Amino acid sequence: MSAAATTQQFGAAVGAFLVCGALIVIAGLWPAFGRLITSIPKPIAGAMLAGILFPICIAPVTAAVEQPAIAIPMVLAWLVLARLAPRWAVPAAMAVAVIGIAILAGPTVLEASAAPSLQFVPPIFDPAVIVGLGLPLFVVTMAGQNVPGFAVMKTFGYDVPPRPVLVTSGAASIASAFFGGHAINLAAITAAIMAGPESNPDPKRRWTATVAAGVSYLVLGVGAGLAAAIVHASPPIIITAVAGLALLGALVTSITGSLEEPSSRIAAISTFLVTASGIAVAGIGSAFWGLVVGGLMLVWLRARAPSS
Repeated sequence: MSAAATTQQFGAAVGAFLVCGALIVIAGLWPAFGRLITSIPKPIAGAMLAGILFPICIAPVTAAVEQPAIAIPMVLAWLVLARLAPRWAVPAAMAVAVIGIAILAGPTVLEASAAPSLQFVPPIFDPAVIVGLGLPLFVVTMAGQNVPGFAVMKTFGYDVPPRPVLVTSGAASIASAFFGGHAINLAAITAAIMAGPESNPDPKRRWTATVAAGVSYLVLGVGAGLAAAIVHASPPIIITAVAGLALLGALVTSITGSLEEPSSRIAAISTFLVTASGIAVAGIGSAFWGLVVGGLMLVWLRARAPSS
């Protein structure tokens, strides 16, 4: 396939990314959608978050069996610092993991070009690609990241107004699409790390974790080539295991919060099980279906039995 044909194909993808971003903006401007997001019950939101995090949080166990040379020192470093300096436990685990990956990959990992470059891609609006890529990307982004993202924030006590968040993220998606980016969103798992108690015991001070994460993203962006080389050289389970260690506190908080109300426990557990199952129906991930099942269970179980 020629370079021109490849560029044209990616241009059609960029056109689909632009449509997806525009649809996110429209969703943010739709009042009914905002009301739907803010009406998610806290037990269901917490259970959904727990279901998302559970498969990630068991990754350190799996990694210790599949990649013991890296995973066991990583977990030990986390355990020691969790006792002595909790805030440094996850960075220490990450540092040990990076060292282990570098040793495993050898010096070739350092030969990667660190500096990335931006390349403008003219969009092509192909109806078939818009229907086949743009619309599914919008649905997956909303159902798999944005809706769970709002639920995650609610679990930790933050009432996030959907309209400005969706409009801003949609506009940012449109801007980044011209350079190959797609669907900037609330990133439910990242939100769980930033909003959880590990970032700061004081909920009013957790914004500092978001700023630190943003700076870290910028640093990783500048060194994207090297960062990508390290991730590529790593066994996938190791990357997930580091995330699992970082998310243990969020998992505890979400499980505890979801089971506080006795009347909601069955619905919450149903939400957790469906979400943790990892199923995908009609291309939509389990987090969305967990919310649907949990919501229906909650309505059904709370409904009064008809009088005889």
